[in-house]
Amino acid sequence: MSQEVKKMQEENLDKGKEKPIPKFEFHSIPETRTAPFTENFNFAEGLALSEPGGFVLTPEFGRHVDEFINFKIRKDDAWVVTFPKCGTTWTQEMVWMLINNCDAELAKQKPLTVRAPFLEVTRVENMESAPPEMTTFMPSVEVIDKMHSPRVIKSHLPFFLLPSNLLDTCKVVYVARNPKDVIVSFYHHHKLMKMQGFSGGSLENFADFFMKDQVIFCPYFPHILDAWAKRTHPNLLFIFYEDMKKNLRGEVEKVASFLGKPLTEENMTKLLEHLKFENISKNESVNFEIGKKIGFMNQDGAFMRKGKTGDWKNHFSPELNRRIDAWVESNLAETDLRFEMELEQQD
Repeated sequence: MSQEVKKMQEENLDKGKEKPIPKFEFHSIPETRTAPFTENFNFAEGLALSEPGGFVLTPEFGRHVDEFINFKIRKDDAWVVTFPKCGTTWTQEMVWMLINNCDAELAKQKPLTVRAPFLEVTRVENMESAPPEMTTFMPSVEVIDKMHSPRVIKSHLPFFLLPSNLLDTCKVVYVARNPKDVIVSFYHHHKLMKMQGFSGGSLENFADFFMKDQVIFCPYFPHILDAWAKRTHPNLLFIFYEDMKKNLRGEVEKVASFLGKPLTEENMTKLLEHLKFENISKNESVNFEIGKKIGFMNQDGAFMRKGKTGDWKNHFSPELNRRIDAWVESNLAETDLRFEMELEQQD
């Protein structure tokens, strides 16, 4: 989190009186409107940077940022907040199942994108260019606002762009994943999604844009470090993707306890089977293969690809790995946050 955002949050209260919520503006990033960015990505207007905060999204989102800061939250909402490609879908399905008594039959009736909607998705890009069916599978903020309680809501926004009372009102599960696997997964995600589109070819090329904060939802480290700093808040559960891969049962127990949804042994067994990657990746209510049918995604690739920790080793050259190591070290130097980059055993 930038110092300006931290100061902004600390000054929000003055002698017990709330100050007005600061006004966020998104300014175009010039480099994203010219080559080489335009030769690699499919963003008609380029990208934009928030002031304050330095968060990267699209001009379309910037025009509607107040919808998210002022979004009406409810005490029984359960939120899943992550940087993209950190095990979001996996955790969404877990949380939805816990909130809904592990009813797998009910889960089949609607896709996860409807059951546990992605708050800001319809503002990431101008939806005028999206397939008409897209709005059915990606509810707008207005639709989410009218959903029946209890709601499960997903967001990739940093906390400072979400309602200021979110943590004091709702339960929030925040998931973090090591940056090397995030880069690989986000690279494949960009190649899969037509509206984001990455045609630059090499992963190394994408990694350079990522480390320069010229990719949507960047910068990576401030997003995660802000949540890490809040991890002692009673309404925030900070978990690691790598821990889910090592011991899914232990993390399910942790999330169930946090949400006040203890499981019987029978339901635990059913849920763990339901959440196995080989099962969930084939589950049509979760894997978003519908995106290919409605023309939102390219035919090659999968929304749920491998789910492996340490897959970066199959993609990084020694030189790229050295540069990423240096980038990671410089960003974590003054923090106590550490990541597991590979695992000896995983589910």
